[in-house]
Amino acid sequence: MFNIRQERLFSLEEILETSPRESYALILGPLDINPLLEAVSKKAIFGAPTQLNYTAMIYSLIIRVIERIPTIKDLRKRLKNSLEFRFDCGFTLADSVPSEASYCRMIKKIDDSSVLANSQDDLVLQAFKEGFIDPECVVAIDATHIEARDRKPEKKQEETPVEKTPKKRGRKPKSEREAWLKEQEELEKNRPIFEKKIEDQLSCTFTELAQHIPLDPQWGIKKNSEGKNVFWYGFKGHLLVDCKGQYVLSSLLSSGNINDGKMAIPLLKALSEKHPYLNPSYILADAGYDYIPIYQQARCIGARALIDYNKRNEQLPEDNDKYFRPICQKGYSYRYDSHDPRYDTLKYTRPKECQECPLKDSDTCQKVFKIKTLSDPRKYTVPARGSDRYFELYKQRTAVERVNAYLKEYFQLNNIRHRGKSAQVDFQFSILAYTLCKLAVDRLNKSMRIAA
Repeated sequence: MFNIRQERLFSLEEILETSPRESYALILGPLDINPLLEAVSKKAIFGAPTQLNYTAMIYSLIIRVIERIPTIKDLRKRLKNSLEFRFDCGFTLADSVPSEASYCRMIKKIDDSSVLANSQDDLVLQAFKEGFIDPECVVAIDATHIEARDRKPEKKQEETPVEKTPKKRGRKPKSEREAWLKEQEELEKNRPIFEKKIEDQLSCTFTELAQHIPLDPQWGIKKNSEGKNVFWYGFKGHLLVDCKGQYVLSSLLSSGNINDGKMAIPLLKALSEKHPYLNPSYILADAGYDYIPIYQQARCIGARALIDYNKRNEQLPEDNDKYFRPICQKGYSYRYDSHDPRYDTLKYTRPKECQECPLKDSDTCQKVFKIKTLSDPRKYTVPARGSDRYFELYKQRTAVERVNAYLKEYFQLNNIRHRGKSAQVDFQFSILAYTLCKLAVDRLNKSMRIAA
């Protein structure tokens, strides 16, 4: 008998366990260090000359994430105690180990610039050019909670209640209603964009939205696998991931109390603005993103949104099943047949059980249903809910959950060291380190396939 040899490929875990002398060159090779150096280097010729090896310092910050070294203090201790590790980071014998203050100043300069986000976009472009990202990719959106290092706010002490005249409840009298409506309209107009309705984001550009994303740590709430509410104080990391290649195509950090759905449109706008060479075919998301403006934004970039339906105390129509398919008089669901792109309609045909039904030749049993998707984008998706094709596509959504798990377990996303808005630099370093490792793994596997 012949022995069938299964193809042996590298995984992300294996490259992290490889010896630093072999892995660091592969991981850091794709990174263009020049933009980072321009951001942190001294701009003026006056004052004392710099004696720091900025290149090695930047590499050591990325290696700190890869090696899961918790703090800058521990990184300096490792650099002092291990000459081999110092050489692997790019330091020479003539270089002294930088102080914590030097590292902090450099991180502050990086945080003040957009160089980490630009480097991430350049790496995604490299992966696309090398064929690791499909131009008509299927992408998924999800959020993950990130705890902050800031001190949790203490509860305010209850003050002695002051007697106030109770507000009159109910409909305003005609004499006061017009003034009250104008006041409410003015308040709504002056609210920040992320406190308004989601549809108000459609007319904004990504740059306008990014400037107003709240970044101060707040209390957040989510449901765990047991259906119980879990509270945390900190941030939310929002990712848009290529389901096949598992590359992070766009990412944003926000306060922990921001609704997941309010960050979907900025992620999609960032995708079309930063990566115009990508034309995603499907956008996958869970029920937390089930809002009509998100479906509309997906159509604007030429994609179809497949999002779990969120009931929101809505009652299903009696003539439809749970997937909004028509039901015949005997209670059987019609079958999804096809989608007509000319009229953007879904075609449903008779169920199999109708072949032996005595009503099949009567006028009371309709042979075909055609429903326009725009009549209700939440209910009528392409492909239709409940179809085999829908489930086949939607199960790819687990890719974004897998990336979230990788970032937390291997790339320090659950170890945010900076406080307040500066936590964004840790978030970006984690994603940059992950992308560098992912690109190195894909290149290794590609070379192994060619050699085989």
